[in-house]
Amino acid sequence: MGYENLEDAPYAVNAYRDEESFAEALRLADESDVVIIGSAPDSFIENRLKKNKLTFRYSERLFKKFRWRFDPRAWRVRRKKDTRYRRKNLHMLCASAYTAPDCRFVFAYPRKTYKWGYFPQVEKTDFSVLAEQKAQNRKIKLIWVSRFIPLKHPEEVIKLAQRLKDDGTDFELEMLGTGALRDEYENKVRKSGLSGFVTFAGPLPPGEVLAHMRGADIFLFTSDKNEGWGAVMNEAMSSACAVVACREIGSVPYLIRDGENGLIYKKRGKKSLYACVRTLIDDENLRARLQRGAYDTIFGEWNAETAAKRLLHLIDCINRGEDADYGSGPCSRA
Repeated sequence: MGYENLEDAPYAVNAYRDEESFAEALRLADESDVVIIGSAPDSFIENRLKKNKLTFRYSERLFKKFRWRFDPRAWRVRRKKDTRYRRKNLHMLCASAYTAPDCRFVFAYPRKTYKWGYFPQVEKTDFSVLAEQKAQNRKIKLIWVSRFIPLKHPEEVIKLAQRLKDDGTDFELEMLGTGALRDEYENKVRKSGLSGFVTFAGPLPPGEVLAHMRGADIFLFTSDKNEGWGAVMNEAMSSACAVVACREIGSVPYLIRDGENGLIYKKRGKKSLYACVRTLIDDENLRARLQRGAYDTIFGEWNAETAAKRLLHLIDCINRGEDADYGSGPCSRA
């Protein structure tokens, strides 16, 4: 896919490589001023938590199944990892808008959950250049970028294309990605007479994906609640796409202000995927406004540079026993 292998990066300590590397990782985890831990074993932070040293967990939502179907075994896991440390200097960086509610459900991280996410590297192109590129489209261009697997719901996109075709809409839809269901949906497109409207590409390197996004008017994000964050939306917004996204996706409540920098649809109800897309196709001014709003959201607030600066400030505030003063964006209260 073109992603860089970071095993040999100068900052990487590969604990699995040998005993010496493992010992060095344990030392750093114990002695560092601050530790951020994701999916690594808790053995790395047990000692520092006993010393009440500043530590952050970094997590998507804790429960991808319904909370009210709670499994006692899951409760025991969460109590061991989270709830028992509620009074310790342990905080949560929420890589999903649904992480903080899950934490409250298990009585963990009281007033210690902060908005976070994924911050993919994006190349900044002047908005006027992107707008001019999109203006050259002879017909509305939609794009969907994902794996062809059930949680991504490519079937919703095919149904949308069929309805737009039936309406007589002049459009192009690109579906980028690969996966177990791709052949099935390519066959559906051929049998439905959609071949003149829907094209398939990929897998493509990240740079080429961004190039396709920059030429698109509308980005479709159809995953369900099993999509932890969805960094592809950061990329689409940085490419000045008007985003139509399902509200169940982890990044959506953080990144999208409905009607200002994108449109949020529900799996059920009147505000459907089709209704949102139809609105954007029919209202060029709204489409342009959302494209500008999406672009400004990424380069004005939800980017790696801003997140890094804010995290350092948040750490300083926690050490002084003060609140960070961010009302929105990375490191604001979740």
